[in-house]
Amino acid sequence: MELTHFNPEGRAQMVDVSGKKATFRVARAAATVRMAAATAEKIRAGQIGKGDVLAVAQVAGIMAAKKNSELIPMCHPLMLTKVDLRFSLEETALRIFSEVRCRGETGVEMEALTAVSVAALTVYDMCKAVQKDMEITDIHLLYKEGGKSGVYRREGEARVTAVNISERRGTPKHPVPYLELRLHHGIVGDAHAGDWHRQISLLAEESVDKMRAMGLTLTPGAFAENINTTGIVLTALPVGTVLEIGETAVRVTQIGKECHSDCEIRRITGQCVMPTEGIFAEVVREGRIYPGDAIVIKKECGDEVH
Repeated sequence: MELTHFNPEGRAQMVDVSGKKATFRVARAAATVRMAAATAEKIRAGQIGKGDVLAVAQVAGIMAAKKNSELIPMCHPLMLTKVDLRFSLEETALRIFSEVRCRGETGVEMEALTAVSVAALTVYDMCKAVQKDMEITDIHLLYKEGGKSGVYRREGEARVTAVNISERRGTPKHPVPYLELRLHHGIVGDAHAGDWHRQISLLAEESVDKMRAMGLTLTPGAFAENINTTGIVLTALPVGTVLEIGETAVRVTQIGKECHSDCEIRRITGQCVMPTEGIFAEVVREGRIYPGDAIVIKKECGDEVH
């Protein structure tokens, strides 16, 4: 592979991208802050003296992504169209996830990585009076799309990126902090809950990105999906597959569905990804699902999950 960061004299240069075509770009990254259970509990309870740790870290990560070209010497200044961070607070770790988007001549991987890195450093700063031996680990790229190199997806990483509900049928779903799953019911507070086979709908961010690339502005829940995922090919899962998602477990019951005849997205673009790339599931273990939760293919074809 030719390295293009050097000029004819062998010195570093910022790569000339003026001849490249502007395309839709997206990148997602992750980082982990490992800490004592007592520290995590203080964050959860809002007992850190400096303030709301996750709120401050969120703002810090957004600011860092926007300032990336001032921090990393050879990065280009970019007109970012979206920067978002999500957090999953576990018993002894805080997992941080970023998503950065733009339409430009070069990618946003460094912006996504910088966002989680500075958010993690901010968490350390906010909590160092409580625990000085916290560790920042596992900073890595999860996903990127756009440009000549196409799609990159980190192998073995499957995560929840957003969770959504609608309180009334016929209304769009909207993001919420978490989903509460109950056996024989589905999602607490969701209009489509009930003792039936389509309690939960899932759709991959990679599928939504196909529609975003057509110029649509789509927020989580735009296709009436409850759970947005990344890093897993949902339609490759046989009916009966059990997915452990965070502390919960769900069983796949249906792949795809009929498309609503009055679907606005289909009317505009002539296509919709939910009928062919969305899946449905039922609850087999109760609990909560948060953005950032890991997704693990546990068992298949009706095996018991405890």
